[in-house]
Amino acid sequence: MFLTDIAILLVCGACAGFLAGLLGIGGGMILVPFMIIVFNHQGFSQDIIVHMAIATGMTTILFTSLSAIRAHHRHGSIDWKLVAGFTPGIIVGSFLGGSELFEAFNTGWLSLFFAVFIVYTSIQMFINKKPKPERELPGKVGLFSYGAFSGGLSSLLGAGGAFVTVPFMIWCNVSPHVAMATSSGLGFPIALASTLGYVFGSFGRPDLPAGSFGFIYLPAVACIVATSIFTAPLGAKLARKLNVVQLKRVFGVMLMFLALFMFNEAHKALGA
Repeated sequence: MFLTDIAILLVCGACAGFLAGLLGIGGGMILVPFMIIVFNHQGFSQDIIVHMAIATGMTTILFTSLSAIRAHHRHGSIDWKLVAGFTPGIIVGSFLGGSELFEAFNTGWLSLFFAVFIVYTSIQMFINKKPKPERELPGKVGLFSYGAFSGGLSSLLGAGGAFVTVPFMIWCNVSPHVAMATSSGLGFPIALASTLGYVFGSFGRPDLPAGSFGFIYLPAVACIVATSIFTAPLGAKLARKLNVVQLKRVFGVMLMFLALFMFNEAHKALGA
Protein backbone atom coordinates (compact mmCIF):
# COMPACT_ATOMS: atom_id res chain seq x y z
CA MET A 1 0.00 0.00 0.00
CA PHE A 2 1.02 3.62 -0.51
CA LEU A 3 2.01 5.69 2.53
CA THR A 4 -1.02 7.95 2.07
CA ASP A 5 -3.32 4.90 2.13
CA ILE A 6 -1.67 3.61 5.30
CA ALA A 7 -2.02 7.03 6.95
CA ILE A 8 -5.73 7.20 6.05
CA LEU A 9 -6.37 3.75 7.51
CA LEU A 10 -4.44 4.51 10.70
CA VAL A 11 -6.45 7.69 11.30
CA CYS A 12 -9.74 5.95 10.47
CA GLY A 13 -8.84 3.13 12.84
CA ALA A 14 -8.26 5.61 15.65
CA CYS A 15 -11.61 7.30 14.99
CA ALA A 16 -13.48 4.00 14.68
CA GLY A 17 -12.03 2.66 17.92
CA PHE A 18 -12.89 5.84 19.79
CA LEU A 19 -16.49 5.80 18.53
CA ALA A 20 -16.80 2.08 19.36
CA GLY A 21 -15.99 2.83 22.98
CA LEU A 22 -17.97 6.06 23.14
CA LEU A 23 -21.24 5.10 21.42
CA GLY A 24 -21.09 1.30 21.28
CA ILE A 25 -20.85 1.23 17.47
CA GLY A 26 -18.44 -1.10 15.70
CA GLY A 27 -16.97 1.56 13.44
CA GLY A 28 -17.84 -0.12 10.13
CA MET A 29 -19.99 2.75 8.97
CA ILE A 30 -17.06 5.12 9.39
CA LEU A 31 -14.48 2.80 7.85
CA VAL A 32 -16.26 1.59 4.71
CA PRO A 33 -16.36 4.85 2.71
CA PHE A 34 -12.69 5.57 3.42
CA MET A 35 -11.64 2.02 2.59
CA ILE A 36 -13.44 2.36 -0.74
CA ILE A 37 -11.26 5.42 -1.44
CA VAL A 38 -8.11 3.48 -0.49
CA PHE A 39 -9.11 0.37 -2.46
CA ASN A 40 -9.89 2.49 -5.53
CA HIS A 41 -6.41 3.98 -5.19
CA GLN A 42 -5.03 0.43 -5.03
CA GLY A 43 -6.82 -0.42 -8.28
CA PHE A 44 -9.06 -3.19 -6.93
CA SER A 45 -11.83 -4.54 -9.16
CA GLN A 46 -15.02 -2.46 -9.02
CA ASP A 47 -17.05 -5.67 -8.86
CA ILE A 48 -15.74 -6.51 -5.38
CA ILE A 49 -14.53 -3.22 -3.94
CA VAL A 50 -17.59 -2.52 -1.75
CA HIS A 51 -17.74 -6.16 -0.63
CA MET A 52 -14.09 -6.00 0.43
CA ALA A 53 -14.54 -2.69 2.25
CA ILE A 54 -17.52 -4.00 4.23
CA ALA A 55 -15.92 -7.39 5.03
CA THR A 56 -12.62 -5.79 6.05
CA GLY A 57 -14.38 -3.23 8.23
CA MET A 58 -16.35 -5.96 9.99
CA THR A 59 -13.20 -7.98 10.64
CA THR A 60 -11.60 -5.06 12.49
CA ILE A 61 -14.57 -5.08 14.89
CA LEU A 62 -13.29 -8.42 16.22
CA PHE A 63 -10.40 -6.53 17.80
CA THR A 64 -12.03 -3.16 18.48
CA SER A 65 -15.00 -4.74 20.27
CA LEU A 66 -12.73 -6.72 22.61
CA SER A 67 -10.96 -3.53 23.63
CA ALA A 68 -14.26 -1.73 24.21
CA ILE A 69 -15.75 -4.73 26.06
CA ARG A 70 -12.83 -4.82 28.47
CA ALA A 71 -13.23 -1.12 29.26
CA HIS A 72 -17.02 -1.30 29.77
CA HIS A 73 -16.88 -4.56 31.76
CA ARG A 74 -14.38 -3.04 34.15
CA HIS A 75 -17.07 -0.55 35.17
CA GLY A 76 -19.92 -3.09 35.20
CA SER A 77 -21.81 -1.40 32.37
CA ILE A 78 -22.55 -4.49 30.23
CA ASP A 79 -25.70 -6.56 30.82
CA TRP A 80 -24.22 -10.02 30.17
CA LYS A 81 -27.58 -11.80 30.52
CA LEU A 82 -28.85 -9.68 27.66
CA VAL A 83 -25.72 -10.47 25.62
CA ALA A 84 -26.35 -14.19 26.21
CA GLY A 85 -29.97 -13.83 25.09
CA PHE A 86 -29.11 -12.12 21.81
CA THR A 87 -25.98 -14.08 20.88
CA PRO A 88 -27.42 -17.41 19.53
CA GLY A 89 -29.61 -15.57 17.03
CA ILE A 90 -26.82 -13.16 16.19
CA ILE A 91 -24.45 -16.01 15.29
CA VAL A 92 -26.99 -17.68 12.99
CA GLY A 93 -28.03 -14.44 11.28
CA SER A 94 -24.49 -13.08 10.91
CA PHE A 95 -23.07 -16.26 9.37
CA LEU A 96 -25.94 -16.71 6.91
CA GLY A 97 -25.88 -13.05 5.97
CA GLY A 98 -22.12 -13.02 5.45
CA SER A 99 -21.97 -16.25 3.46
CA GLU A 100 -25.26 -16.63 1.58
CA LEU A 101 -26.66 -13.13 1.09
CA PHE A 102 -23.54 -10.95 0.97
CA GLU A 103 -22.12 -12.16 -2.35
CA ALA A 104 -25.58 -12.14 -3.95
CA PHE A 105 -25.68 -8.32 -3.89
CA ASN A 106 -23.79 -6.55 -6.67
CA THR A 107 -21.69 -3.49 -5.87
CA GLY A 108 -24.32 -0.90 -6.80
CA TRP A 109 -27.16 -2.37 -4.78
CA LEU A 110 -24.89 -3.08 -1.82
CA SER A 111 -23.73 0.56 -1.86
CA LEU A 112 -27.32 1.77 -2.01
CA PHE A 113 -28.38 -0.57 0.79
CA PHE A 114 -25.49 0.65 2.91
CA ALA A 115 -26.32 4.32 2.25
CA VAL A 116 -29.99 3.90 3.18
CA PHE A 117 -29.10 2.38 6.54
CA ILE A 118 -26.53 5.08 7.25
CA VAL A 119 -29.37 7.58 6.83
CA TYR A 120 -31.58 5.47 9.13
CA THR A 121 -28.83 5.34 11.75
CA SER A 122 -28.21 9.09 11.57
CA ILE A 123 -31.92 9.72 12.14
CA GLN A 124 -31.83 7.41 15.17
CA MET A 125 -28.96 9.49 16.53
CA PHE A 126 -31.18 12.60 16.50
CA ILE A 127 -34.25 10.99 18.01
CA ASN A 128 -34.47 10.92 21.79
CA LYS A 129 -37.98 9.52 22.09
CA LYS A 130 -38.86 8.12 25.50
CA PRO A 131 -40.26 4.54 25.53
CA LYS A 132 -43.50 3.57 27.24
CA PRO A 133 -42.68 2.78 30.89
CA GLU A 134 -44.48 -0.59 30.82
CA ARG A 135 -42.55 -1.95 27.83
CA GLU A 136 -40.11 -4.80 28.59
CA LEU A 137 -37.59 -6.93 26.73
CA PRO A 138 -39.05 -10.00 24.95
CA GLY A 139 -38.44 -13.59 26.03
CA LYS A 140 -35.89 -16.06 24.66
CA VAL A 141 -37.64 -16.54 21.30
CA GLY A 142 -37.99 -12.80 20.82
CA LEU A 143 -34.34 -12.13 21.67
CA PHE A 144 -33.20 -14.95 19.35
CA SER A 145 -35.34 -13.62 16.49
CA TYR A 146 -34.21 -10.03 16.89
CA GLY A 147 -30.62 -11.20 17.29
CA ALA A 148 -30.84 -13.13 14.00
CA PHE A 149 -32.30 -10.07 12.26
CA SER A 150 -29.60 -7.80 13.71
CA GLY A 151 -26.80 -10.21 12.81
CA GLY A 152 -27.97 -10.71 9.24
CA LEU A 153 -28.41 -6.99 8.64
CA SER A 154 -25.07 -6.14 10.26
CA SER A 155 -23.20 -8.69 8.12
CA LEU A 156 -24.54 -7.02 4.98
CA LEU A 157 -23.46 -3.58 6.16
CA GLY A 158 -20.18 -4.34 7.94
CA ALA A 159 -21.50 -2.72 11.11
CA GLY A 160 -21.28 -3.91 14.69
CA GLY A 161 -25.05 -3.98 15.12
CA ALA A 162 -25.47 -1.06 17.51
CA PHE A 163 -27.53 0.83 14.95
CA VAL A 164 -30.34 -1.71 15.45
CA THR A 165 -29.64 -3.18 18.88
CA VAL A 166 -29.22 0.09 20.81
CA PRO A 167 -32.53 1.65 19.66
CA PHE A 168 -34.31 -1.66 20.36
CA MET A 169 -32.89 -1.98 23.88
CA ILE A 170 -33.71 1.64 24.69
CA TRP A 171 -37.22 1.10 23.26
CA CYS A 172 -37.51 -1.78 25.78
CA ASN A 173 -36.52 0.55 28.66
CA VAL A 174 -32.87 -0.46 28.96
CA SER A 175 -30.94 2.66 30.03
CA PRO A 176 -28.98 4.31 27.19
CA HIS A 177 -25.57 3.86 28.86
CA VAL A 178 -26.22 0.15 29.51
CA ALA A 179 -27.60 -0.31 25.97
CA MET A 180 -24.50 1.24 24.41
CA ALA A 181 -22.13 -0.76 26.60
CA THR A 182 -24.06 -3.99 25.96
CA SER A 183 -23.93 -3.37 22.21
CA SER A 184 -20.14 -3.54 22.51
CA GLY A 185 -20.55 -7.03 23.94
CA LEU A 186 -22.76 -7.96 20.99
CA GLY A 187 -20.24 -6.60 18.49
CA PHE A 188 -17.84 -9.50 18.95
CA PRO A 189 -20.20 -12.41 18.08
CA ILE A 190 -21.56 -10.38 15.14
CA ALA A 191 -18.03 -9.76 13.85
CA LEU A 192 -16.86 -13.34 14.41
CA ALA A 193 -19.79 -15.06 12.68
CA SER A 194 -19.88 -12.50 9.84
CA THR A 195 -16.12 -12.80 9.22
CA LEU A 196 -16.38 -16.57 9.00
CA GLY A 197 -19.30 -16.14 6.61
CA TYR A 198 -17.37 -13.73 4.36
CA VAL A 199 -14.44 -16.14 4.11
CA PHE A 200 -16.68 -19.17 3.54
CA GLY A 201 -18.64 -17.40 0.80
CA SER A 202 -15.70 -15.91 -1.12
CA PHE A 203 -12.61 -18.01 -0.49
CA GLY A 204 -10.74 -18.95 -3.68
CA ARG A 205 -12.24 -16.27 -5.94
CA PRO A 206 -9.75 -15.50 -8.76
CA ASP A 207 -10.44 -11.73 -8.79
CA LEU A 208 -9.27 -11.07 -5.22
CA PRO A 209 -6.06 -9.00 -4.79
CA ALA A 210 -2.89 -10.24 -3.12
CA GLY A 211 -3.09 -10.01 0.66
CA SER A 212 -6.75 -11.00 0.76
CA PHE A 213 -8.32 -13.78 2.78
CA GLY A 214 -11.62 -14.13 1.01
CA PHE A 215 -13.15 -10.65 0.87
CA ILE A 216 -10.99 -9.52 3.82
CA TYR A 217 -7.95 -7.38 2.95
CA LEU A 218 -5.48 -8.23 5.69
CA PRO A 219 -3.07 -5.23 5.31
CA ALA A 220 -5.99 -2.84 5.90
CA VAL A 221 -7.11 -4.84 8.94
CA ALA A 222 -3.60 -4.56 10.42
CA CYS A 223 -3.47 -0.77 9.91
CA ILE A 224 -6.89 -0.13 11.41
CA VAL A 225 -6.46 -2.43 14.40
CA ALA A 226 -3.04 -0.92 15.17
CA THR A 227 -4.75 2.29 16.33
CA SER A 228 -8.34 1.27 17.14
CA ILE A 229 -7.43 -1.02 20.04
CA PHE A 230 -5.82 1.92 21.83
CA THR A 231 -8.57 4.50 21.24
CA ALA A 232 -11.57 2.27 22.12
CA PRO A 233 -10.84 2.39 25.89
CA LEU A 234 -10.51 6.18 25.67
CA GLY A 235 -13.97 6.42 24.14
CA ALA A 236 -15.45 4.13 26.78
CA LYS A 237 -13.91 6.25 29.54
CA LEU A 238 -15.25 9.47 28.05
CA ALA A 239 -18.73 7.99 27.57
CA ARG A 240 -19.31 8.03 31.33
CA LYS A 241 -18.49 11.73 31.57
CA LEU A 242 -20.09 13.42 28.54
CA ASN A 243 -23.63 14.11 27.36
CA VAL A 244 -24.11 11.13 25.05
CA VAL A 245 -27.29 12.57 23.47
CA GLN A 246 -25.39 15.59 22.15
CA LEU A 247 -22.54 13.40 20.92
CA LYS A 248 -24.95 11.12 19.08
CA ARG A 249 -26.40 14.12 17.26
CA VAL A 250 -22.96 15.31 16.16
CA PHE A 251 -22.22 11.78 14.96
CA GLY A 252 -25.56 11.76 13.13
CA VAL A 253 -24.54 14.81 11.09
CA MET A 254 -21.27 13.11 10.14
CA LEU A 255 -23.13 9.99 9.04
CA MET A 256 -25.27 12.07 6.69
CA PHE A 257 -22.14 13.19 4.81
CA LEU A 258 -20.94 9.58 4.59
CA ALA A 259 -24.37 8.57 3.26
CA LEU A 260 -24.03 11.09 0.43
CA PHE A 261 -20.69 9.49 -0.51
CA MET A 262 -22.24 6.01 -0.60
CA PHE A 263 -25.25 7.21 -2.62
CA ASN A 264 -22.77 8.58 -5.14
CA GLU A 265 -20.96 5.21 -5.23
CA ALA A 266 -24.28 3.46 -5.87
CA HIS A 267 -25.11 5.96 -8.62
CA LYS A 268 -21.79 5.28 -10.37
CA ALA A 269 -22.08 1.49 -10.05
CA LEU A 270 -25.70 1.30 -11.21
CA GLY A 271 -25.18 3.81 -13.99
CA ALA A 272 -28.38 5.62 -13.07
